[in-house]
Amino acid sequence: MNSRTAHVQVLVLVLTLVGVGPASALAAEPADLPALERAWHSCVREAYDSQQDRGSRAGRERNALDECTSHEDAYVAALMATRPGDADADVNGWART
Repeated sequence: MNSRTAHVQVLVLVLTLVGVGPASALAAEPADLPALERAWHSCVREAYDSQQDRGSRAGRERNALDECTSHEDAYVAALMATRPGDADADVNGWART
């Protein structure tokens, strides 16, 4: 199993867990999307800066992203929770958004 597959599986799990909770809890406490995005970006910057300069830049970037998947997952789940569900929208249309 490659890294991308693992990320997709974790994202599906997070989205499933978000969908299990009561909708009123999500409505009562909306996520602070800018704060979640800043936390994710700062995690990636810190993880990238803490690595040694050995290896390729792309490899260091992947490693930094791998270290911060929990921040990314929380941001994406909150972002998706704020979007209204459209029963008529197809899956490919959702993916483009």
